[in-house]
Amino acid sequence: MPACTHLDHVLVTELPESVDGCEDCLAVGGQWLHLRICLECGHVGCCDDSPARHATAHATATGHPLIRSIEPGERWSWCFVDEVALRIDAIHGEPRIPPSPMLG
Repeated sequence: MPACTHLDHVLVTELPESVDGCEDCLAVGGQWLHLRICLECGHVGCCDDSPARHATAHATATGHPLIRSIEPGERWSWCFVDEVALRIDAIHGEPRIPPSPMLG
């Protein structure tokens, strides 16, 4: 079974109380579907089902390997480098998020 070898990059263990949406979409007037948070720096980006795929773009541009879903009830993380999903129990919180603009 593949494993993530980048857990030393997890610097965000307390999720914010709330977020306003995908930071990059908000800056350019774009729309997101689902939100992900970078576990190294806390950048909030949109998922790969969103038009701009900002979470992946952030990981590619910065080399930050791990994201976590901040969708209600979801606790999974993804390592872009090792291409593996995982659950990191050291991360706490469930941010309030706005509804997706793509879902109307």
